Amino acid sequence: MENFDRKKHWENIYQTKELKDVSWFQPKPDTSLDFFKQYNVPQTAKVIDIGGGDSLLPDHLLTLGYEDITVLDISEAAVYRAKQRLGEQADKVKWLVADVSDFNPTVKYDFWHDRAAFHFLTDQDEINKYVKTAHENINPGGIMVIGTFSELGPKKCSGIEIRQYTAESLSEVFHDGFEKISCFTADHTTPFDTVQNFVFCSFRKTI
Repeated sequence: MENFDRKKHWENIYQTKELKDVSWFQPKPDTSLDFFKQYNVPQTAKVIDIGGGDSLLPDHLLTLGYEDITVLDISEAAVYRAKQRLGEQADKVKWLVADVSDFNPTVKYDFWHDRAAFHFLTDQDEINKYVKTAHENINPGGIMVIGTFSELGPKKCSGIEIRQYTAESLSEVFHDGFEKISCFTADHTTPFDTVQNFVFCSFRKTI
């Protein structure tokens, strides 16, 4: 994996597979949307979706009236597809093409959402960089939600090794500067009728 080109890999995925044909597809991302309701995230909050690809989360957030949405993804093809799908609505979203391990935000966020991007970081230096970036770019009192494959979930996704987490190990990664709110596991049924077990943890930025 030393010479693995992560960006090239994901560009190929998004150039060759339809949205409904990828394992992470959700017609409606209920688990993610529930966090917005649960924490009464205001419509004016600065929201970022890490590794959002061409998921339908921004579509639903726009419908709910959210005004400041950013989607970050490593794949230009994924972002292009999402923009095409949203049409004129795409102009209401900020689109960033970057590897999260090299992400240098220019603003601070109130709600940081990451479903199934963080677990692709298996190098400790990249994990440390992610934690540092989140710590420095989430406003005090802001919410961070991380969803990864659990120890009962897959060990690979799209042919790439991932790092599995438990509620305890995920909480430990973000123990500095964040207060854990809650953790739970959830099953995701893929378009191929296989089941993937996730662990979701929510945190509040304390300092």
